[in-house]
Amino acid sequence: MSFIAERMSKIDASGIRKIFALAAQMKDPINLSIGQPDYDVDEVCREEAVRQIQAGFNSYTQTWGIEALREGASEYYESHFGVPLKNVMVTSGVSGGLFLALMATVNPGDEVLCADPYFVMYKHLVNLLGGVSIAVDTYPDFKLTAERVEAAITPRTKVLIVNSPSNPTGVCMNKLELSALAGVARKHNLLVLSDEIYESLSYDAPPATIVGMYDNVICLNGFSKNAAMTGWRVGYAAGPEDVIQSMNTLQQYTFVCAPSFAQKAAVLALKADMTEKVADYRRKRDLVYGRLSGAFNVTKPGGAFYIFPEAPDGDGDDFVRRAIENNVLIIPGSVFSERKSNFRISFAAPDDTISRGCDVLCRLAKA
Repeated sequence: MSFIAERMSKIDASGIRKIFALAAQMKDPINLSIGQPDYDVDEVCREEAVRQIQAGFNSYTQTWGIEALREGASEYYESHFGVPLKNVMVTSGVSGGLFLALMATVNPGDEVLCADPYFVMYKHLVNLLGGVSIAVDTYPDFKLTAERVEAAITPRTKVLIVNSPSNPTGVCMNKLELSALAGVARKHNLLVLSDEIYESLSYDAPPATIVGMYDNVICLNGFSKNAAMTGWRVGYAAGPEDVIQSMNTLQQYTFVCAPSFAQKAAVLALKADMTEKVADYRRKRDLVYGRLSGAFNVTKPGGAFYIFPEAPDGDGDDFVRRAIENNVLIIPGSVFSERKSNFRISFAAPDDTISRGCDVLCRLAKA
């Protein structure tokens, strides 16, 4: 008898396993795979975390988080987007918030729509909960348009996941595009989960949010990408009171609370000036796009720190294998998509690493 629950068969990590099995043989690889900033947490936040630890702020907080961070998150949205967040709770990263939101709302058989390509957790968490993950094809421009969503809706559709800027494509949605999605959600009475973890990393236009365009929106945001707090596990969720209350109840029996000292430091992170960091990543975006666009069919990302080129022969899995054989670590698009035609590069890396990696990838494309 197997002790493993049947639900575990719903999670397929084979794509990741294959890549890291190959990567284990690499010595000092040119690493363009890591989805985390290449800068450290701001000094003022590090100092605040240390100060709170030394002051003894090391116990559980209330499940929904400290009031200063909940209020700060609402004020952040009001100052940046003109709309305050309602019913804010602190989560263990956006991943924790995503898990709680889906667990609180998805019944077996419920359909959950997301763009294809998608962040890997969306599909697998929905499947784990017995829901049905519906990947809405957005190739070749990677836009989750209202028309594409409308065509995928059935009587079983309950949730729409929106991610802008996107992982893995870096594609952004503007106010008009988000407003059109909100209209479709309103028409079909859908719950929208808006993953906005990359919203501050927008390069060509001001960031946009779907918050305030439609009542039934769960906003998920956090500090792993802009503030580099990947290991600190702090995020926040906001939305309809009944859903947030259910998520908070679930958090009591799962994560309990986000790390206490990190919550205190995150209050300061909300007030950080992102201008210099955004400018630096815009420059890196231009560098990688400029180097790759001559050799690959590639969409210019408007945000985040990813780019999603098409493999020259349409086989991203094979191209990634060849790249790894040449000491460049990238991720196959099949990890993020129902297709295997593309591959993902993270340009959250030093300029020299980006340039060396692009040299190898362009050489392979022309081989």
